[in-house]
Amino acid sequence: MVGGVEEQLTVGRVAELAGVTVRTLHHYDQIGLVRPSARTAAGYRAYSAGDVERLREVLAYRRLGLGLREIADLVDDPAADAVARLRRLRGLLVEQRDRAAATVTAIDRELKARAMGIRTTPEDQLRVFGTQLYDTIGSAYPATRRTEPRIAARVWDALGDARTVLNVGAGTGSYEPPDRDVTAVEPSAVMRAQRPAGAAPCVAAAAEKLPFGDQSFDAAMAFSTVHHWQDPMAGLREMRRVARRVVVFTHDDSDAGWRHRFWLTRDYLPEAARLVAGRPPVNELARAIGARMDPVLIPWDCADGFFEAYWRRPEAYLEERVRRATSVWTRVGPEAERRAVNALREDLDSGRWAERNRDLVALDAAELGLRLLVA
Repeated sequence: MVGGVEEQLTVGRVAELAGVTVRTLHHYDQIGLVRPSARTAAGYRAYSAGDVERLREVLAYRRLGLGLREIADLVDDPAADAVARLRRLRGLLVEQRDRAAATVTAIDRELKARAMGIRTTPEDQLRVFGTQLYDTIGSAYPATRRTEPRIAARVWDALGDARTVLNVGAGTGSYEPPDRDVTAVEPSAVMRAQRPAGAAPCVAAAAEKLPFGDQSFDAAMAFSTVHHWQDPMAGLREMRRVARRVVVFTHDDSDAGWRHRFWLTRDYLPEAARLVAGRPPVNELARAIGARMDPVLIPWDCADGFFEAYWRRPEAYLEERVRRATSVWTRVGPEAERRAVNALREDLDSGRWAERNRDLVALDAAELGLRLLVA
């Protein structure tokens, strides 16, 4: 601002400075993502300082590879002010830089090894990508992954009178109890960067090697994360080592019946079945830590957008932002995803889905294999 007058930039000037086309800016305007809100003296539309700030954020997210719907949810997030959004964006950009640097280092190391006639092992070649899955889906979490209060109440009740709680595989901290002394553990920098201001302190570590002494906490919890661990048994034993009580929210993948009960995997995405191959059954996980296993029903209006959450709201699965926030869609691959989405869209339009699943309308909650382990 000069002389009390806010600087305004024309569409052409903004395109030139930002390195994008005028057509791109017009498209953002048409879809309501970034609209120039000012006017020049001649009456042409122009960008105010606030418009430019929003555009800068949008362009940064685009360069991170996010879709326009995901970006709209992030820049319009009512829970984050301008500073919080900048910090989140900075964290994601730093993580992208660090991942690129780590990949370059790994490639340089392999080039040197090959120059000496040494072939690196498959394990070494993949190790640098250890948290890649969550780094891929993590940026979409704020759009749909929120605390479901009815499920949170079950988890928090299971913690009993624990005052100190370790949250393993904590992600953005959606289910961390607000009235306890919480310490979080999360290996993905993308997820850590999205933890809100004032969240519990978060340590960069993996479940299989927790950097805490024996019995350091009253309780350890893990919410919808065990299926992403390299060694679930080792991770659960570590939780048992560092805490007197263990609470784990997970999925009973050994129960093939849930895949038949859930219309999405039964009729549209059978590829989900192969994703659980080789995982230890949930009853073995429970035995490993001496836990009881309780079923958790999913309410029809579940606020947390995990994979099964929209069992009575099928239209949600047509939304890119919903799919991007769950790991299943990323793991089955784009071809299976396209086929499933197209088939579901056709069945919704024709009424076939409603006919096949008419019994769901009367249900307030569904049993789809979710389990709470308490030890």
